[in-house]
Amino acid sequence: MRTATLLLFLLAGCAGTAPKTPAPSDPAALSSALNRVSWGVNLSTYQQAEKLGYDAWLERQLHPAPAVLPADAQAQIDAMTITRTPLPQLVRDLEQQRKDYDKAMADDDAKKAAQRAYQQELNRLAREAATRSLLRDLYSPNQLQEQMTWFWMNHFNVHQAKSNLRVLVGDYEETAIRPHALGKFRDLLAATLRHPAMIRYLDNEQNAANRINENYAREIMELHTLGVDGGYSQGDVQQLARILTGVGVNLGDSMPNVKKDKLDQYVRKGLFEFNPNRHDYGDKQFLGATVKGRGLAEVDEALDRLSRHPATARYVSRKLAVYFVADEPPPALVERMAASFLASDGDIAATLRTMFTSAEFTQSLGRKFKDPVHYVVSAVRLTYDDKVVLNAGPMLNWLTRMAEPLYGRQTPDGYPLTQSGWASPGQMTTRFEIAKAIGTGSNGLFKAEGPQPQERPAFPQLANALYYQSLQKSLAAPTRQALEQAGSPQEWNTLLLSSPELMHR
Repeated sequence: MRTATLLLFLLAGCAGTAPKTPAPSDPAALSSALNRVSWGVNLSTYQQAEKLGYDAWLERQLHPAPAVLPADAQAQIDAMTITRTPLPQLVRDLEQQRKDYDKAMADDDAKKAAQRAYQQELNRLAREAATRSLLRDLYSPNQLQEQMTWFWMNHFNVHQAKSNLRVLVGDYEETAIRPHALGKFRDLLAATLRHPAMIRYLDNEQNAANRINENYAREIMELHTLGVDGGYSQGDVQQLARILTGVGVNLGDSMPNVKKDKLDQYVRKGLFEFNPNRHDYGDKQFLGATVKGRGLAEVDEALDRLSRHPATARYVSRKLAVYFVADEPPPALVERMAASFLASDGDIAATLRTMFTSAEFTQSLGRKFKDPVHYVVSAVRLTYDDKVVLNAGPMLNWLTRMAEPLYGRQTPDGYPLTQSGWASPGQMTTRFEIAKAIGTGSNGLFKAEGPQPQERPAFPQLANALYYQSLQKSLAAPTRQALEQAGSPQEWNTLLLSSPELMHR
């Protein structure tokens, strides 16, 4: 009863306004800045930033070296099927499995069992991808790159439950998103367009001359680049759909029977295919200019126009500011970010630097409400620091309970980035239950799955040097009073993890 009362008292403060945070020149301010730029401050990240100095640490985050993960985390990733097997082979093997049971099995029960095995394998591969993503969020030294990988996965959203996307989504994150997460927006946009996960999710493999499908063309402009108020017309959607005809997927080994006069136009890279037989070679009028019909080069021209458009600079900058600064970001900040975006030809790191070094960013620290992924990852990072979890399953389950599973957003708009999407009473109750599971150590994170499960008990150590040196100073008086009333270390951990301050970043 006492814990429940304290919970209600603490959660009531989540809707309040946190005190204004100064520049990261003292321990509490440094923790606040790290808490925003990383997936959540922990002792090792704090010590690294303190040693380097915040400015040098931030520069390393904006321009990271290849990440070296702890050996135990890397070993888990290296053992995954999605790591060991190239995507084309993985897809071909699964497609062959699906075709075999479709053709050969007359017995209904056997066929259902084979179908179930196929679906289970797809689920297993998607779970591997989600586990790999969480391990990097928890332990990669390149924390900003991992945050931006999640941001862009959400921006260029695909839903894993469609078709065979469960086998594609891990490679989509690994090859289309992560390498470009801090690079040029134009390269990122092109990489998503050429990945089979995006092509299949938004139906462009069904888009062909005289059989136009506008789904992908519409979402590129509305959600990926210009924004709904970006100044384009329905005619532009139709023309871009014509430009995108022929962009598709080939899951097999053989190429289509391309007409001889267009054979030099055929492109195949991995599972991506541009089939000139399906392309509309007529000229198009797109965003006020003529695009000459000439094949895949039309797509590159369209991407150039979209990625360098002022509306794209504003739309992307505002979305970044919503994610990192405030649900309603200051318009002046967005305009400065957009100017950096345009001046740098869409350099994401340059745009972020403008934001991170702004007074508006500093003033916002501690005020941005955490979505479920931020809450779960930051809580585990803070609680266990660099002690590597053996089982990410509990984290995946918590995210599902809070309606933000990785790769689980059905619609192409991605998960909401604002507090209103995640601060319901039901959400807050679930967060308290997760805080209790983490705070008491009864969470299963350190018990590996399998026939001979390995277990490494790890009691949470939240009352550590980081807490006393910096975190304690950022706690409001009601939170400190509630912690003083805790009857055990476990209850103290639970109350800290469910406090209003730890609901924000």
